[in-house]
Amino acid sequence: MNIATNTFPTKELQKRDAAHHLHPFTANSDLAQKGARIIAGAEGVYITDTEGRDYLDAMAGLWCVNIGYGRHELADVAARQMAALPYYNTFFQSSHLPVIELSEKLAELAPGDLNHVFYGSSGSEANDTNIRLARFYWALRDKPSKKIIISRHNAYHGSTMGAASLGGMSYMHAQGGMPIPDIHHIEQPDWWSLGGEHSPEDFGKIAARRLEEAIHFLGEDKVAAFIAEPIQGAGGVIVPPETYWPEIQRICDEREILLIAVEVIC
Repeated sequence: MNIATNTFPTKELQKRDAAHHLHPFTANSDLAQKGARIIAGAEGVYITDTEGRDYLDAMAGLWCVNIGYGRHELADVAARQMAALPYYNTFFQSSHLPVIELSEKLAELAPGDLNHVFYGSSGSEANDTNIRLARFYWALRDKPSKKIIISRHNAYHGSTMGAASLGGMSYMHAQGGMPIPDIHHIEQPDWWSLGGEHSPEDFGKIAARRLEEAIHFLGEDKVAAFIAEPIQGAGGVIVPPETYWPEIQRICDEREILLIAVEVIC
């Protein structure tokens, strides 16, 4: 187990954490009273706190440590890259070997004709970019009125103003000024809570056609894109029926609507 060098008592670290660190999605005053769990090391699928307790990290960090902890080969290659070229931007007609090679590999792994990569630092940033890209795409196609992006109730697309507006979490919208204009939400494809007497197959098509109804209501000439998680994560790990996505794809294809699949935590 790799443990970070630490000579401070856990209680002292908890006090220092509470004094200066705001945790996301947290009642920070309550956490200050309780004290945060201080993680000191990790190996494989386990994390270890400053009290020496081990935990199975079933959440994989925040759904991102999908190859486990303590991978020395990653540390080695990162050290080599830091020594050779720790950073350079790709603005101003510049590029570099790592970004070229990674882009090629992602294009090779991606399905169909998905063969270009635009990089972001987080899911929230990526989805803010998606808003701009979708609207700019239609402006370039001489259809600037196509600005509305349709999403789903209980979707999670990030926590910035744009990304949280795309998401369908009402408690996040209540935190101020969301959703931003030209975002519309439809029913989620949750057969377990919304399917009623329908079979999963029938409900999948019914839920998909909520998109069709929304496009008709809003106007096809106003709708830029439909954004959705293949499996809704924070909304309750909602796996749509098998009939849902083919119907969604048909609706988007027939109506010149961009389809954005958000797989940040899928």
